[in-house]
Amino acid sequence: MNETMVCAVGNVATQPVYRELSAGPSARFRLAVTSRYWDREKSTWTDGHTNFFTVWANRQLATNVAASLNVGEAVIVQGRLKVRAEAREGQNRTSADIDAVAIGHDLARGTSLFRRAARPDTAAAAGVPTQPEPDWETPAAHPAEPESPRRREPAAVT
Repeated sequence: MNETMVCAVGNVATQPVYRELSAGPSARFRLAVTSRYWDREKSTWTDGHTNFFTVWANRQLATNVAASLNVGEAVIVQGRLKVRAEAREGQNRTSADIDAVAIGHDLARGTSLFRRAARPDTAAAAGVPTQPEPDWETPAAHPAEPESPRRREPAAVT
């Protein structure tokens, strides 16, 4: 388990691309992460270098990414960092990918409306009979049964 887990906070830089593969749904998008620092000379916050990551999401996360994310939105991505080096057209290129475990909107920079994703009923699909929900309600008193004798107390009116 020697994987490098990262948490990146940034903006969605490209529209998510969704694909149905033989292994299941997959989605990818580019994440722009810009560092900010306090410039003492100017007394203002200044943007630093921007890093770009390709974020990969699989299975249900991929489906939810495609339905939820758009370019420019502030997100938080947690996942495994994968750094790849390859030679393309005679040049060595290095890219950083994040194999996402969790993705969400950054609520420090905006609001979001959460909707639980509908899951197919796996028991019914497998042919397993579903059991009825137990009745946890307290049964109502039958009208034929007399109530327990209670002593009436006068109400105080002030």
